[in-house]
Amino acid sequence: MTTTTTATVQDLYPTRGASEVVTPRRDPVVWGPLTPELESFERDGFLAVDQLITDDEVAVYRAELDRLVTDPAIRADERSIVEPKSQDVRSVFEVHRISDVFARLVRDERVVGRAREILGSDVYVHQSRINVKPGFGASGFYWHSDFETWHAEDGLPRMRTVSVSIALTENLDTNGGLMIMPGSHRTFLGCAGETPKDNYKKSLQMQDAGTPSDEALTRFADAHGIRLFTGRAGSATWFDCNAMHGSGDNITPFPRSNVFIVFNSVENTAVEPFAAPVRRPEFIGARDFTPVR
Repeated sequence: MTTTTTATVQDLYPTRGASEVVTPRRDPVVWGPLTPELESFERDGFLAVDQLITDDEVAVYRAELDRLVTDPAIRADERSIVEPKSQDVRSVFEVHRISDVFARLVRDERVVGRAREILGSDVYVHQSRINVKPGFGASGFYWHSDFETWHAEDGLPRMRTVSVSIALTENLDTNGGLMIMPGSHRTFLGCAGETPKDNYKKSLQMQDAGTPSDEALTRFADAHGIRLFTGRAGSATWFDCNAMHGSGDNITPFPRSNVFIVFNSVENTAVEPFAAPVRRPEFIGARDFTPVR
C-alpha cells in the first residue's frame, strides 16, 4: 500500500521540540456510537474487563508464549527484545505474524470487534507483542503516552488508535502492573528533545526520548490520580492511545505476562514520522494497512 508524506498532513500534536508543549485533544475518544459500556472509556480513557478470555484459552496462549520466548530462533530475531541485566526475553513483537495462535486471537470478535466499536471503522494491527515480566527484578516502563511515540516516530496523524492488554498471568498489586492516569487522554503532552536515529533500539528497553518531565507528570497525577490494574489471568484492559501510563519493576517471585495488541483505524494510516529522522521498523510500526478480517 502507498503512504502519504507528512508534507500534506497537518501536525495537530507537536512534540520533540525545544520544550514541552501541552495541546488539548483535538480528536474524539470514541469514534463510533457511544454505548453505555463505552461511557467509562470515553471519560477515563480505559475500560477494564474482568474476563475477556476463558481459563482454557489462557492456558493455550500461555503455552504459546512460553514456546516463543524459549525458541532460540525467535530469541535471535530482531523482533525479540532482551532484558539488559538478565538477558531474558522481555518482549516479542509482531506475534500475530510469527504465531498462528496469536493471529487467531487478533481476529477474535471479542477483540477486534471492540476495537471497531471504539474507532468507528475497520482496523488493522499497528503493533502486537507478548510481554514477559518474570519475577525477581524485571524492569518496568516509565510514564509515557503511546500516541506521543506513535505520532513522533511512526507517523500516526490522529488519536484514532486503541490498545488492549490481555493478562496471561495474574496481575497483582505488587508484581509491576499497569498504571494509568484516568482522564489524562484528553491532554497531549508534547515532550522536549530531539529523537535520535534508531531510537527504538534503546527505547524498547528503557524509555528516554518522549519521556515527560517530573514537573509535568506531577501536574498530571495531581489532576487525574493514578489507577493500578489488578485481575486474574484472562482479564483485559482497553486503553486509549494517549492515556498516560507506565509500570513498575517486578521484584516479587510472581511473573506477569500479557499479550498486547494495538489497533489503528484504516482511516488513520501512518504517514512519515512527525518528529523523527527515520521510520521505525515495520515490526514495531506497521505499514501494512490491511483490515483485520
